[in-house]
Amino acid sequence: TRQIVMKIGTQEVIFIIEILGTIAFAASGAIVAVEKKMDILGVIILGITTAVGGGVIRDVILGITPPATFRKPVYAIVAAVVSIIVFIAPVRRWLHKRQLFEPLMMGLDALGLGVFTVVGISAAKGVTDTSGFLQLFTGVVTGVGGGILRDMMAQRMPYVFVKHFYASASIIGGIICILVWKFLGEFHAIIIGTAVVFILRVLAAIFKWSLPKATD
Repeated sequence: TRQIVMKIGTQEVIFIIEILGTIAFAASGAIVAVEKKMDILGVIILGITTAVGGGVIRDVILGITPPATFRKPVYAIVAAVVSIIVFIAPVRRWLHKRQLFEPLMMGLDALGLGVFTVVGISAAKGVTDTSGFLQLFTGVVTGVGGGILRDMMAQRMPYVFVKHFYASASIIGGIICILVWKFLGEFHAIIIGTAVVFILRVLAAIFKWSLPKATD
């Protein structure tokens, strides 16, 4: 009975952090669309793509069809609502006036990256006979996939290729998540993995950590 209760509790935690990640990534996608002066449809599409794009890629890799996004439209609906809120004129003016676009997008991106990295690992673990490498790979793809699609659609260089310590934070947090999962279980792995990715991304932004670049 205790195991069943723990499992239900863990599933609820996963659902909650998935919704938080969806909100975070949808907002970051909508903010980029607003910066690019897209119309409301463009804002909604970019918000939804950012929020669920990584999960769709993950499910295709794992052979989960149709992807969870189409079986549980709640994520797309939440992303659409968040995108519309960001598009509302008073909200846009408030963001512009207080110059919150860049720091807000960084914070939302960091949260979404952490959440979807561990969610991707959790999804891979739900498929039988998956290796640690596949779990890590799907975790990172889930974390960065939506952002890459967002930036490509907005015609800008994807964050993952140029911004300080982006995919690297996902990889490190993913490895820690897998290790913690082995010794402490799913619940602790999800919380700790998400926190590690988020903290690394924020610290990287504050202290300008970057990987070596191909420069002259």
